Amino acid sequence: MLISKDLLLSYGAKIEHHDAGDIIFREGDIPKFYYQIISGRIKLNHYNEDGKELILAILHAGLSVCELLLFIDKTYPVNAIVFEACIIIKLHKAQFKKLLDDHPKISRDINAFLSERLYYKFIMLENNSSLHPDVRLKGVFDYHKSFCPDQNPFSFEIPLTRQQLASLTGLRVETVIRTIKKLEKQGEVRIIQGKIFY
Repeated sequence: MLISKDLLLSYGAKIEHHDAGDIIFREGDIPKFYYQIISGRIKLNHYNEDGKELILAILHAGLSVCELLLFIDKTYPVNAIVFEACIIIKLHKAQFKKLLDDHPKISRDINAFLSERLYYKFIMLENNSSLHPDVRLKGVFDYHKSFCPDQNPFSFEIPLTRQQLASLTGLRVETVIRTIKKLEKQGEVRIIQGKIFY
């Protein structure tokens, strides 16, 4: 967990329970809270002018949600939607900044975390510019697996459907399905009961 639950509660944080489909915040909202996931998953998405969903990330327990926007005066460029029932802890922006002022080590940890996420976003963007679908998909797999402590082969279940992988990579669903089968034959992924393990 990025910041301990007890420390967040000591600064006035509140715990909330959400069901799948609940909206934590919408694109265009003003950031007012620091959000950290205790359990469950949240997706960050955007809809293009044709109404097609683009998933930018799926966040799981222990991760924070768009905390970088608490440091600048910009509105959310994405929606945060509960992907599966979750519990989050939220702390008002002013109290979050006070917590960071009072605890410089946590502030440094947040900076390191933001830097790592930005690094992997650059890698993912670079991979998504590739003409090779396997490079695009492996870029998404590497990005999502980067948040997990267990980096052993096939230890990470990709938390995305084939359609969601298509939305993330700009590929057609049929191309995603073919490429995953190819990656399985090459021994780069395992498919167990329809789930992709990387």
